[in-house]
Amino acid sequence: MVDLKINTDKLEGFVSKAAIYSYQQQLVLHQETLLNKTGKGNDFLGWITLPDETNEAMLGSIMQDAREIAAMADIYVVVGIGGSYLGARAVIEALHHNFAGLLTKQERKAPLIVYAGNNISEDYLADLMDVLDRYDYAMTVISKSGTTTEPAIAFRVLRRHLEQKYGKDEACRRIIAITDKSRGALKNLADAEGYKTYVVPDDVGGRYSVLTPVGLLPIAVAGFDIRRFVEGARAMKQLVTTAKTMDENPAFLYAAARNAMYASGKPVEIMVNYQPSLIYITEWWKQLYGESEGKQNRGIFPAGVSFTTDLHSMGQYVQEGLRIIFETVLSIEKPKRDLTVPAETDDADGLNFVAGKRLHEVNRQAELGTLLAHVDGQVPNIVISLPQINEHTLGQLLYFYEFACALSGYLLDVNPFDQPGVEAYKKNMFALLGKPGFEKQTEELRKRLQ
Repeated sequence: MVDLKINTDKLEGFVSKAAIYSYQQQLVLHQETLLNKTGKGNDFLGWITLPDETNEAMLGSIMQDAREIAAMADIYVVVGIGGSYLGARAVIEALHHNFAGLLTKQERKAPLIVYAGNNISEDYLADLMDVLDRYDYAMTVISKSGTTTEPAIAFRVLRRHLEQKYGKDEACRRIIAITDKSRGALKNLADAEGYKTYVVPDDVGGRYSVLTPVGLLPIAVAGFDIRRFVEGARAMKQLVTTAKTMDENPAFLYAAARNAMYASGKPVEIMVNYQPSLIYITEWWKQLYGESEGKQNRGIFPAGVSFTTDLHSMGQYVQEGLRIIFETVLSIEKPKRDLTVPAETDDADGLNFVAGKRLHEVNRQAELGTLLAHVDGQVPNIVISLPQINEHTLGQLLYFYEFACALSGYLLDVNPFDQPGVEAYKKNMFALLGKPGFEKQTEELRKRLQ
């Protein structure tokens, strides 16, 4: 069963329903192109069938490793960048206690998950090592090649730290590598050192990899039900790969609505959430859509805000700035907790009018009030709603976003599965660092910087 719903009523007055539904025929063709693997980037479509192909043997192995990690480690370090960590972090942060880092391991019932290799900050990594000096930890390094700069540096440093702390044999037991099945620097190192490994399939790109061990192992170590997560994705896959009409297929409707907004002169989409735990869902979504669509001088720019917090910072611009934006609100119908506003005898803060109401009700009315205010301010809104946050609904949500992204990229006539522009900064960085083979570029760039 699929619980996710999408509502485009608040686009009326900005684009017509006919304009949105005009994409219907194209979307059916693009759906068939994806399933038949005949379109752009067709060698990176393995993610489509992952919900069906993730079998009990794989899940059982991951859960057994998660139990062993939980038994030996207070902290579990996920080393990766981009899609190699964002999907797992999105799910973990959404499901976790908001202050998981302040709970004990017994209260969490799982190690604390921390992240490395997603930046090159010396202070960040040194601070992390201060903490790892004090706690037992284990580590997973995620990289197809093993040579991506940020995670490769972090892994080199942390592997040395782990070996010095526990000795080489015990360090080996505490490292799992998720990498290519047969080649690359990390695969070669894992084979030489004897690390346990999981495979990143050749036909699955990083930003579409959350349903592989890349996402599933960290989610399981954090103590969450990866079976339910995969089941949620499987339910959404069944719907979006078979339904042929806009009214039945939420991925069709989302892809069509956002492209209709783009065609109408709204090139910026702001993903809005009203739960702090969903911030990394937004971050994962930003990478998925930004890296998939931003090509050939086209594409919808993905941004994100967390309301009501950002209504006190970005709210003014959204309400009255350049009218180039539309919002997509991720709305959660039922919270995990129950907390009401107390009454006060003197009512000094004037809040007795909400006394006795649940905070979620207050938050919900803020959401509805903001939606109407922004529509009045010429900011169209799409609403994606889930009944609650759990493993099953998150599996649905992430697969929905993935399939809709592929469809949307094809509507934009780009390849949603490559990222050629990502290499530009790397070439400059390598040249400036004096990497062998970049001598000519090194000289040219240093002249420009002078």
